[in-house]
Amino acid sequence: MNKIELSDSAQMVQAIYGCKWSITIYQLLAEGINRPGEMVRSTEGLTTKVMNQCLRKNIEFGILERISYNEVPPRVEYRVTDFGRKFMNVLDEIEKLQNEIDSTRKQV
Repeated sequence: MNKIELSDSAQMVQAIYGCKWSITIYQLLAEGINRPGEMVRSTEGLTTKVMNQCLRKNIEFGILERISYNEVPPRVEYRVTDFGRKFMNVLDEIEKLQNEIDSTRKQV
C-alpha cells in the first residue's frame, strides 16, 4: 500500500493549528502585544518554554518574523509577515467552516 503524504501547506496547517498557543499568539500580535515577556504575562497558562517553541515553529514556516534590537537590555519583538497574513486568512476560513459544521449539527 502507498503511503499518503501531506503537502507542505497541509503539514503547516496541521502543525500550527495543532498548537493551541499559535492562535493565541496571533491574537496577541493583532492587539499590539509583540514582546515575549508581555505575551506570557498577558496569557494565563502560557509558559516561556512553550511560547518560544511556538514562536520558533511560526518563524520556520515564515508566518512570523523575529526582530532583535541592539539595545541594553536586549529587546526582541515579533510581527506577522506578509505570508503570515495570507496564512491567517486560511485559518479564518477554517474557523468559518467549523462554525458552519457546528450550526448544522445543532439543527439535526
